[in-house]
Amino acid sequence: MSVLKNFTPANLQTQYQMTRVMAGLSADVTRAYAQWMAALALHPGFVVKHSVSLTGDYLGIGGDLLRQAAGSPVKPNGHGGDRRFSGESWERRPVFNAARKAWQANTRTLLSLADGTPGLDADTARKLRFFTGQFLDALAPSNFALSNPEVLAAAKASKGRNFIDGLRNFWSDLDLEHGRLKISMSDMGAFKVGRDLAITPGKVIYQNELMQLIQYTPTTAKVARRPLLIIPPWLNKYYVLDMQPSNSLVRWAVEQGHTVFLISWVNPNGETRDKTFDDYLREGPLAALDVIKDVTGQKEVNAMGYCLGGILLTVLLAWLEKKGLKPIRSATFMTTLVDYTDVGDIKVFVNEELVDRLEAAGRAKGFIPGDNVSWGFRMLRAPDLIWSFIINHYLLGKPRVPFDLLYWNEDATNMPAACHTWFMRNMYLKNLLREPDALEVAGESIDVSRIQTPSYVLATRDDHIAPWKSCYQATQLFAGPSRFVLGNSGHIAGAINPPTKVKYGYRAGDETPANPDAWFEATEEQAGSWWVDWGKWLKQHAGGQVNARQPGRHKDYPVVEDAPGAYVQRSMDETR
Repeated sequence: MSVLKNFTPANLQTQYQMTRVMAGLSADVTRAYAQWMAALALHPGFVVKHSVSLTGDYLGIGGDLLRQAAGSPVKPNGHGGDRRFSGESWERRPVFNAARKAWQANTRTLLSLADGTPGLDADTARKLRFFTGQFLDALAPSNFALSNPEVLAAAKASKGRNFIDGLRNFWSDLDLEHGRLKISMSDMGAFKVGRDLAITPGKVIYQNELMQLIQYTPTTAKVARRPLLIIPPWLNKYYVLDMQPSNSLVRWAVEQGHTVFLISWVNPNGETRDKTFDDYLREGPLAALDVIKDVTGQKEVNAMGYCLGGILLTVLLAWLEKKGLKPIRSATFMTTLVDYTDVGDIKVFVNEELVDRLEAAGRAKGFIPGDNVSWGFRMLRAPDLIWSFIINHYLLGKPRVPFDLLYWNEDATNMPAACHTWFMRNMYLKNLLREPDALEVAGESIDVSRIQTPSYVLATRDDHIAPWKSCYQATQLFAGPSRFVLGNSGHIAGAINPPTKVKYGYRAGDETPANPDAWFEATEEQAGSWWVDWGKWLKQHAGGQVNARQPGRHKDYPVVEDAPGAYVQRSMDETR
C-alpha cells in the first residue's frame, strides 16, 4: 500500500512531464549524432586517419600480449590517472591489461572523433563528446565482474560472498516506493542533521515562507562590528558550509570573531509554486539585511554567496547599486558564475526546449523534483560519482563508507520551479547577467558593471559545475577592486578546505588582467587553506570590534527555534 500512495494525479503528472523532459533530451542527443554521421560521411579522410591510429593501438596491444606470453617484460604504461584501473592486477595480468588498453584506445579514438569532426558547431561537438564519454564509461571493463580482476580476486577470496553482499547493497538502494534506483554514495545512517552535521550553536531568529535566518552564538568576547551574512545556494542544503566541527566554514568564521547570519532556504513544495526569482531576492537577502540591521544596529554587512547563492548576491549588489544603496561593505563569491559564455559540460542539459519542459514539470507540483535532476550532476563526473560506487558496492560488495560531503550530496532538495526556470533561461540560455540593463529584477533593471563593492572571488581548479576561467570573468565585469583566488580540487572539496587538514593549496592575486592564464602565470602556489587568506582579507572590512552579540536578545526577533532549524531538515519524501 505504501507504493500505491504515490500513484496520485499530481505525482503521475509530474512523472509524465519529467518523462517528456528526458524524451526531449534524447531527441536532442539523437539530432547531434545524426549531424555527426552526416559530417563524418563528408570527411572520409578524417575517419581513415583515426581508424589507422586505432589499428596501430591494437597492433601494439597484440604485440605486448605476445611478448608477455613469451616471457618478455612489457613496459607498464600506467592507468593514466583513472582510479578505476589503479590496482596493480590491471597491469600485472596480461589479459586484463589488454582489455584495459583496448578500452582506452577506443575511448581516445571516439572522443577525438567527436571533438574534431569538421563542420560541427561547438555545442554539438560538446554533446557528442559528453554522451559518447558516458557510453564508453558504461562499457569500461572495470564495470563487469568477468573483466575486472579485482572483482574476480574478491570472489575467490570470499567464495562469492562479495556478490551476495553486493546484491544486498543493490536491494537497499532500490526504492520501489518511488520507482527508482538511488545509488548510495555514503552510509546514510551514519549522520543526522542537527546531531552530527550542522551543529554549530545558533538560533533561528526570523523566518518567512522561503527562508529561516540563523544567527550563530559567538565564541569570542569581541566580534567584528560589521556582521557577516552567508547566502547558500537554493539548490542544496546550507549545511555544506556547516558540516562537522572540523570542516565547518560557519564555525571557523564564528571562531574568527564574526557575527554570522546565514540563510537556510526551505526545501520547496507545492506551497511555494508561485515564488519567483524576485521573491527569492526580496524574501531572502533583502529581508535578511533588514533583520540584521534591526538586530545589530549596523547599516553595513559583509556578505558571502556560494554557487547559486553567489549569483543571487551578484543580482542583489547590482539591484542595490541601482537604488543608490550601500548596505554591503564587501562581497565574497564562492564558485560563482556571472558570465555564462562557457559553463562546461552542464550546457549539454540546457536548451530552450528542455527548459520549457522543465517548466511544465514544475507547474504540475509547484517544484522540480530534486532527485530527478541530481543524476545530471552525477553524470558530469560519472566515473567517480556513479561507476565507482557500482563497482565497490554491487560487484565488490563493500559496505558504504560514512562521508559527510557525500551524505550532503545525496540529501537532495527540490528546485523552486518558477525561480529556477527563470534563472536557467536568463543565465544559461541568454547569458543576460553580464549585459547592462538586460535583466529586470524586483522592478529594477540591473547592471553588474556598476558594482563598486570590493570582492573576493574564489574558484576551484577542477570544478565541473563552475569552470574557473568562467568564474574569473567576474573580476572583469565588476567595477570595484577584486581579489581572485584559485583553490585546488573541485566545486565542493576545494571550497570546504579547512586549515586544520591542509589538504589543498591555492593561488591568490589582487591584480586581475583580462586573460586568466596571465593571472595564473603571475601567481604562485601556496600551501594551506584559502580560508586563512579570506580571513585576512575579510578583517580589512570588519570595521573594528564591538562586544559579542547573543542571538534572540532583540524584542522584535525572539528565538524561533535552535539551529539548524526545521527548513533544512525537511526531506525529499516530506515534499512529495
